[in-house]
Amino acid sequence: MSVERIIVGLSGGVDSAVAALRLLESGHRVEGLFMKNWEDDDSDSHCSAAQDLADARQVCDTLGIALHQANFAREYRAEVFEHCLREYRAGRTPNPDILCNQRIKFRAFLDHALRLGADRVATGHYAGVGREGGRYTLLRGADPGKDQSYFLYTLDQERLARSVFPLAGLYKREVRALAEDAGFDNFDKRDSTGICFIGERDFRAFLGRYIAAEPGEIVTPEGEVIGTHLGLAFYTLGQRRGLDLGGRAGHGEGAWYVVDKDLSRNRLVVAQGHDHPLLLSAGLTAGQLCWVDGDGPQAPLRCSAKTRYRQPDQPCVVYPEGPRLRVLFDEPQRAVVPGQSIVLYDGPRCLGGGIIATRLARGAERASA
Repeated sequence: MSVERIIVGLSGGVDSAVAALRLLESGHRVEGLFMKNWEDDDSDSHCSAAQDLADARQVCDTLGIALHQANFAREYRAEVFEHCLREYRAGRTPNPDILCNQRIKFRAFLDHALRLGADRVATGHYAGVGREGGRYTLLRGADPGKDQSYFLYTLDQERLARSVFPLAGLYKREVRALAEDAGFDNFDKRDSTGICFIGERDFRAFLGRYIAAEPGEIVTPEGEVIGTHLGLAFYTLGQRRGLDLGGRAGHGEGAWYVVDKDLSRNRLVVAQGHDHPLLLSAGLTAGQLCWVDGDGPQAPLRCSAKTRYRQPDQPCVVYPEGPRLRVLFDEPQRAVVPGQSIVLYDGPRCLGGGIIATRLARGAERASA
């Protein structure tokens, strides 16, 4: 094995800490880099950057490795945050974590690490890199409950060649045990949830600082007005909480769910029932495609897909249509959300994916196949 200089993106969490530990134990020259990706503009900051930096420093001190710091807040705001705001205003629901990996961790961070003299970079993602037919492949992580390949589907051959994921074969419980044995203070640190720059604060209130409220009517599919919404940007398909509808005379006690957005009339369409027909889609179209192998399928492809993280694999057929895909599922899918990503798999290999553009109604499989 050749010894490489590898810079690990240390977040202050246990996963990246053990990634550094594993690489050091493998004989590599390891250094850490702590990224600051968000600068809050209020005095009541809910972010844990100071504690995260302290945890990253303790890991490096324990391992006896250098810790670099880099501020990518400007790049994050321009490349990730502003893009997400545009998507919300357009009525779509973006995935900032995927965009952060594409634009920040495996572009800004990678470029910075290479300037520091690194051969490759590493992160604490639960995923793997393989080789097949002379090309790099992106693989699922061994822990099915933590596999993060969904968030990494935008990585191309150039970036995979420069990336290593030391946790590929580990389960979370093993990672915590290794961290405790190594003397890391963060061995039992709670996993971060949600979007990094929001922290634990209320999402709707945070978003409201950047997107003006545009109240409108909440209506049933039949057009009956039953309430008022705060602005379509603050809701997503399949959402149940935050509608403030309660019981409605003549509609029974069933819970209400967002089933559509009428952008032209600023109406939020809701219906009762977790699996209401308007929430089910036979398929979808997707654009802004990214393929791990650089090419993608040239003919209809049977594979499996996820339209959200931790969703069980859904069998489907993918039809390439120029710069877009049409995907038809074997079974109707609930709450397919424009702006989110569909990620495609062939067994353990992540093939790539794209951004969901439109939903295909039930019955479209017969008309489109």
